[in-house]
Amino acid sequence: MLCAMRFTEHELTSALHGAAKRVLAAERSVRRRKGDRDAAVEAAWAELDRFRRFQLLDALGSQILPVLVALPDIEVAPGTRASYTPAEVEAVVTELVADEGGRLRRAALIKARTSLVITALEHLPVRRDPDALLSPEDDDLPAVPDDPSGLL
Repeated sequence: MLCAMRFTEHELTSALHGAAKRVLAAERSVRRRKGDRDAAVEAAWAELDRFRRFQLLDALGSQILPVLVALPDIEVAPGTRASYTPAEVEAVVTELVADEGGRLRRAALIKARTSLVITALEHLPVRRDPDALLSPEDDDLPAVPDDPSGLL
C-alpha cells in the first residue's frame, strides 16, 4: 500500500529541526567543542534559550517550509522516507525564488536554499502505515489501553 505524499506536521517539524541542528553545527563555537560531534550539537541545541531557538527555526522555516509544501506529490511506501532528486528540489526553489536580487545573488540563493531543503529532507522520519499504526512491530510506540479508566 502506498500513501500519497503530503507532509504531516510531525514530518515538517522533524525536517526543520534537523536542518536547524545542521546549521547550528556549522557555528564556530560548536565546531571547536571537543568530543563527539553529534553530542556537541545536541548539547549546543539544549543550551540555546527559547528565544534564540525560535529565531533560528523561524529564519529557516521561512526558507524551507514553502519549498517542502511546493514539492510535487509522490507515492511513499510505509517504512520509507520521501525522496526527491536534487534537480527536483532545485526546480521548485528556482520557481519560488523568482527574481530576487541580481543574477549572481539569485544563483547563490538557489544553491543555498536547495542545500537547506535537501538537508531537511534527510531528516524526515520514516513514513508509517496509517492502517497499522499500533502493530506489534512498533516497539517505540506506547500501548493504547482498551479501557480509558486507568488514564486519569
